[in-house]
Amino acid sequence: MIASVLDTVGDITPLLDRQRYVALTVAATIVVVVCELVRRRKLREEYSWVWVATAVVVAALALEGDVLTYLSAFVGSSSPVWTLFFGTMLFVLALTLQFSVRLSRLTHRHRTLGQRLALLEAELQRLREREEAQRSADRRAANRAAPDREHDVVA
Repeated sequence: MIASVLDTVGDITPLLDRQRYVALTVAATIVVVVCELVRRRKLREEYSWVWVATAVVVAALALEGDVLTYLSAFVGSSSPVWTLFFGTMLFVLALTLQFSVRLSRLTHRHRTLGQRLALLEAELQRLREREEAQRSADRRAANRAAPDREHDVVA
């Protein structure tokens, strides 16, 4: 298998200089944008490493054309550009899966918090009703006792 991959490496043309510059520019832009988003607190640090690592991989593949050419031969691609595109699609697929898992977890947590809030509101309402009933009972008892006090004061 390795021999067949090495045979096809010679048939694949490496990245053109213009393509290499575009890939390096995209990688540098990703790093700058991610750093700016982290600085403005729009992106958390725990997510930024994924984007910085992606930019480093893209830059490394653009700079070291032999690795990209070998990967192209390994996956059976006719062009290193298509290999980068394929890698990008795999990255987006993995990222989408990760966000789907996080979204599912947050949806479950949100539902659980909503249910707990509803239970706490019901408990608070029950306690308020009990307190109001107790106050009403205390007022009635005080009103019953009040006329007796007035007779005691007058007499």
